[in-house]
Amino acid sequence: MVKEFIISKTLAVATAVMTISALGGIITMTIIYQMQITKNRPTPPPTPLPTEPIPTGPPPNLRLPRNLVPDTYTIFLRPHLYTEVTNETNQSFVFTGNSTVTFLCLDRTNRIFLHSKDLNVTNPVLRRLNDSAVLKVKSIFNYPNETNFLEVELDDRLEPNGSYSLFTEFEGELLNDLAGFYTSQYEVEKDNETRYLAATQMQATDARKVFPCFDEPDMKAVFRLTLIHRDGTTALANWPQEASSGTGIVIDGERWIVTEFKPTKKMSTYLLAFAVSDFEHTDSKPGLERDIKVWARAEAINAGHADYAHSITQKILEFYEKEFGLEYPVGKLDQIALPDHAAGAMENWGLITYRESALLFVDGVSSSMNKEFIATAIAHELAHQWFGNLVTMKWWNELWLNEGFATFMSYQGVKYAEPTWDTEDLFVVNEVHNAFQVDALASSHPLSSSEEEIQTLTEINELFDSITYSKGAAVLRMLSQHIGQSDFKEGIKMYLKALQYTNADQNDLWTHLQQVVNPDNPEEIKGFMSTWTNQSGYPVVIVNTNNGEITQEQFLLNGTWNQEVLWHVPMSAMAKGDHTLLKGFLLKTAGPVVKTEMKSMDWILVNFNCTGYYRVNYNLENWHRLINQLEIDHEAIPTISRGQLIDDAFNLARGKYVDVTLALDTTKYLRNETQYIPWDAALKNMEYFILMFDRSEVYGPMQAYLKRQIEPLYIHFENYTDNSTAPESHTAQYAQLEAVSMACEVGFKNCTNMAKEKFEQWRESFKNSTNPYKIHPNLKSSIYCHAIAAGGVEEWEFAWEKYLDSTIATERDKLRYGLSCTKHIWLLNRYLQYTLDYTKIRRMDTVSTINYIASNVAGQALAWDFVRAQWKYFSDEYGGEIMFLGSLIDGISERFSTEYELQQLKQFQREHTEDSLNSASRALEQAIERTEANMKWVEENKATVRDWFRRESKSP
Repeated sequence: MVKEFIISKTLAVATAVMTISALGGIITMTIIYQMQITKNRPTPPPTPLPTEPIPTGPPPNLRLPRNLVPDTYTIFLRPHLYTEVTNETNQSFVFTGNSTVTFLCLDRTNRIFLHSKDLNVTNPVLRRLNDSAVLKVKSIFNYPNETNFLEVELDDRLEPNGSYSLFTEFEGELLNDLAGFYTSQYEVEKDNETRYLAATQMQATDARKVFPCFDEPDMKAVFRLTLIHRDGTTALANWPQEASSGTGIVIDGERWIVTEFKPTKKMSTYLLAFAVSDFEHTDSKPGLERDIKVWARAEAINAGHADYAHSITQKILEFYEKEFGLEYPVGKLDQIALPDHAAGAMENWGLITYRESALLFVDGVSSSMNKEFIATAIAHELAHQWFGNLVTMKWWNELWLNEGFATFMSYQGVKYAEPTWDTEDLFVVNEVHNAFQVDALASSHPLSSSEEEIQTLTEINELFDSITYSKGAAVLRMLSQHIGQSDFKEGIKMYLKALQYTNADQNDLWTHLQQVVNPDNPEEIKGFMSTWTNQSGYPVVIVNTNNGEITQEQFLLNGTWNQEVLWHVPMSAMAKGDHTLLKGFLLKTAGPVVKTEMKSMDWILVNFNCTGYYRVNYNLENWHRLINQLEIDHEAIPTISRGQLIDDAFNLARGKYVDVTLALDTTKYLRNETQYIPWDAALKNMEYFILMFDRSEVYGPMQAYLKRQIEPLYIHFENYTDNSTAPESHTAQYAQLEAVSMACEVGFKNCTNMAKEKFEQWRESFKNSTNPYKIHPNLKSSIYCHAIAAGGVEEWEFAWEKYLDSTIATERDKLRYGLSCTKHIWLLNRYLQYTLDYTKIRRMDTVSTINYIASNVAGQALAWDFVRAQWKYFSDEYGGEIMFLGSLIDGISERFSTEYELQQLKQFQREHTEDSLNSASRALEQAIERTEANMKWVEENKATVRDWFRRESKSP
C-alpha cells in the first residue's frame, strides 16, 4: 500500500519562483554560448583510430601463436629422490621448481599461451621489464586436451615491442616413463643395493612435462639452469657449471647441493638436458681444448667399460669440426650411459644421453657388432651437434634434416675413427635396403610433408622411422654423388655457417648448395631434390639393352603403381669390363628415352654401387647375362652391386616385374661367395620366404636348398668358429655370423652340434670354476638362441638366471634374444608376461623382447594374442614414446600372409580409435597393406617356389 504525500501552500509558491529563475538562467547561457560559437568555430575532435580486437579463446590449431617470442629461461629445479634408500629415508619421486621466461611481445594481447603437461603450475607473476611493474593475472588454465596449452589470462594487456617476464612455480612426478624428467634404477653388484638416478628425455615434446615453456623447435631461447640435488650426487647439464657452483645448503634439516650452470647458446626446448646421479666418469685427457667425459655406473667406469667410447669421441669430434668448418660450440662434452633410455641415444647439446649398450664396451663380452653400434651411435649424436642443435629444422615435418644428415654423416665419422672397418660399404644394406622396404608401400610418407599435416604428438612421433633416418641419409648420399662430394661439402659448410643458432627448412639447404654448384640456376638442385623429398616412394628404372630404351615408374610392392609420379633420376652404369659406361645422365620423364650406351650384346649394370635411390629392371636377356656372369666369375661385378642385383631381383619379383624363379636364380652362385654384402642381401630376402612358408610344405625343400648353399660359407669360417675366434676383417666377421646364424637355423648339423656343445660347456663351467668357458662374443647370440631352441626347460632357466645376474647390458641383450628362441609354448607365454614387469624386463626392452618372440614361428601367434589383450596397457604406458607402438605392430605382423590374419588386423583397427592407437596408426595401415601384398604373392608364387626349391635342392 502507497502512503499519501502532502505539501504546504508557501512551499509550493517558493518552488515555482525558483524554477522560473533557473529556466531564465539556462536560456541566457544558451544564447551567449551560441554567440561565442559563431565568432570562434571550435576545432573538431580527432577521428578515433580503429583498434584491432584482442584475440580471445585458445589458438585455432595445435601450434602456439607467434605473438610472443621467448628470449631466456631461468629455471630452478629440485628432484627430491634419494639415490640410495636406507631405513631412515622414504623415497620421493617428486620434483619441484620454478622458472622465469622472458619474452618479447609482437602483437597486443591479454593472453599468454605456452605448454605444460602433467605439472601442477601455481603462483604466476607477470612483470613488464622496462619498469618492473607487476601486471595482474586474472586466471591460469591448463587445457586438458592434446594441445597441452597453458593459458595465462591477464587483466592488463601486453603491448607490441614490450618485453615481459613470466614467473611460475610447479611440481611434477619423477616417473619411470622414460619421458621428460624421469627416474631410473640399477643394481650395485658388490653391495647388492638398488640405486636411483634422474635424467631427461625431452624429444620430441616432453620439455613441457618438466617446466612451462614454448615447446616448439623454432622458439629457441637461452637457458639458465640451477639444480638443487641431494648431497653425494652429481648434477650434469648441457653447459658447464659456473665456477661458484657446488655450494651446500640446508633445507628442512637436510643438506642439499646447489649446482648452477652457465647460460646456454640459443637452442630448442627439446635439447635441454640434465641428470642427477652418483655416477663416476672417465678422466679427461690433459692438453685437450675441451673437457670430454663419459659417465656411467661406478662399477662400469672402474672396469674400463667406457674407455672405448672415450677414445673415439675426440677423434670424431675433431673430424666433424674440420668437415663442417665450425668449432663445436660447447666448452665441454659429457656422454652418459643410462640404465633406462627410450631411444638408443639423444643428441642434447653438451650432454648426450645413451642406453648402456650404445656406450659401454666390455672386452670378451661385447661383440664386434656391439663395438660398431657404439661407434655409430657416438658418430650419429656428435653429427647432431651441428645438424639439429646448431641448425634446427623449423618444424617436425622436416625432421629428416636432423636425422637424415646425422645418419649420413655417422658413416663418415666411423670411417675416420675406425678406417679398417669399411663401414661405408655397409651403407647400402643398412640404410638403403631398410628404407626401400617401407617406401615401397602406398602408406609410406614423404621426407618433407607440409606443416599442416604434422600437428599432433602422434603425427610427430610417427616421423621417427626408417624413412626419416635411412631414406633421408640415402638421398643425401645420392645428392653428394650427383653434384660431387667436394661441392656438397662446401655447400654444407655455407649452410651451417649462415644458419647457426637458427632454424631451417629444406629450401635453405638447396639454396646454399646451389650457390656452390651453379648460382646462375637457382632452381636446379631444388628441382632435382623436390622429387625425392616432397613425394613418397621411389622409382624403378627399366632398361632395355636390346634397343637402348630407358623408362621409369613408381615401384610399389602391391604392383599398382602411379605412372604419373616421376623422379629426377641420376643414372650411372657399367658394362662388362667398363666401369664408366654412363655417368651424370638425368632421367626426368616416364616415356622411353633412348641412350645408345645402353644398347649392348654384353651385360650392362645400372646404378653402380647403388649410389642412386632406385631399383633397376632389365630385359630378360640382360638379366640372364648378369646371372651367368655371377656363376662364371662373380668378382667381375663389384661387391656392393652384387648385393644390389640380388635385392633388386627379389623385390622386383614381389612387385611382379620378373618371375620369382629369376630372383631365386641370383642365389645359385652363392656357394662360391664369401663376401658379407651379397650374402646379407640374399639372406634378408630369403628370410621373407621363410616368414611366408615356414608354416607350409614349401619349408622342407627350401630348408634343404638353404642348407646346401650355406654349407660352403660355414665351412669357410669353421676353423674360426670351432676355436671361438674371428677373422680379422670386420665385414668377414659379419659373414661368419651370417654363416652360423643361417646354418643353425636350417639345421646344418655341424652348426647345431657346435651351438649345443659350446652352450653346455659354458653352463657346466659355472659348476666347477670361477672362470667360465668363453664363447666368442660375436657368436653368443646365435649359440644362445640355437642351444635354447634345441634344449628344454633346464637350458632356458639357466639362461634366465644368467640374464638376471648380469649387469652388462650387451650380455643381457644377447641372453634376452636367446631366451625367445625356445620352442616350448608355456615358456614363451611366461616370457611374454615378464615383459609387463619392469623388474624382469626393462621398460626400454619391452617391444624388442615381444618382437623377438614373434619372430619365432612357435611364438608368433602367442605374441599377437598377447599384444591385442594388453593393448590398452601398452597404449596408456607407451603411447607418447617415439617409435614404441609402431615398432610393436610392425614386428608382430611381419609373418602375416593369410586372409584370417588380415581380418584380424582390420578388426583390431576397427576396435581402436586414433587415440588408443597413438603412434601405431600408420604402422597398422602399413601392416594391413603388407599383409594384403603377402597374401597375393603367396597365392601366385607358392607352387612355383616349391617346385624350384625341390629341383635345386637335389641338383649336384
